[in-house]
Amino acid sequence: MSHTESQELLVEYPEEGVAVVRLNRPQATNALSLSLQAALSEAFTALSADERVRAIVLTGGDEVFAAGGDIRSLSDAGPIDILRRHTERVWAPIERCPKPIIAAVCGYAFGGGSELAMHCDIIIAGEGASFAQPEIRIGIMPGIGGTQRLVRAVGKFNAMRMLLTGRPVSARDAQIMGLVSLVVPDAQVVSDAIAMARQIAAMPPLAAMQIKEVVLAGVDASLEAALMLERKANQLLFATRDQKEGMQAFVEKRKPKFEGR
Repeated sequence: MSHTESQELLVEYPEEGVAVVRLNRPQATNALSLSLQAALSEAFTALSADERVRAIVLTGGDEVFAAGGDIRSLSDAGPIDILRRHTERVWAPIERCPKPIIAAVCGYAFGGGSELAMHCDIIIAGEGASFAQPEIRIGIMPGIGGTQRLVRAVGKFNAMRMLLTGRPVSARDAQIMGLVSLVVPDAQVVSDAIAMARQIAAMPPLAAMQIKEVVLAGVDASLEAALMLERKANQLLFATRDQKEGMQAFVEKRKPKFEGR
């Protein structure tokens, strides 16, 4: 397993086509310090451009995914300080990453941790995981998409319950609400996420990118416009070598080899 390290973030390549990004501030429950956010931004910028990487797993530790923002750095901040942080720019490489991202969540995903998970495309949670947007309890509100992504994932009434009470929901309840894709035993979270990433990495990467782009763009478009985006993306894929290879392999009853071309 080759990997690159910063003090607060590990990027590992456990197998071909798969990258694992691991938050590494266990002493601070993986709180999203400015330096950790910058490291995430840098890592996802690099992974987006790396043609060898076809699927990404994002995880924290065995006990905690991420327990939110770094409150010490926020307590004395004023509105202009917060504005100048331009979190929308810092988080953009994750939001705009063209490759499928799987969040592997053990333990707490609170505040910014929950928002980070919601930036991903699939969320696999351990049975002991929990999700919360507790910002209201300290006099603020989510600021990295927690109100907007949450309501799109779970609907108004479940979102309002989480946002206005600040109370956590269990992994099972989060799955019922539509926030979590899959709940597995805690010990299997990362291995199951890597196994799913392996499956996705074996798919034609251009098709995976087009699916992700159309799903995300279509969510807030009219159905008519979204269906047009879908048709155009599907038509475009017929210009790829991978489409020819996939269909030929199907006819010949053999395993296809996709190159991303």
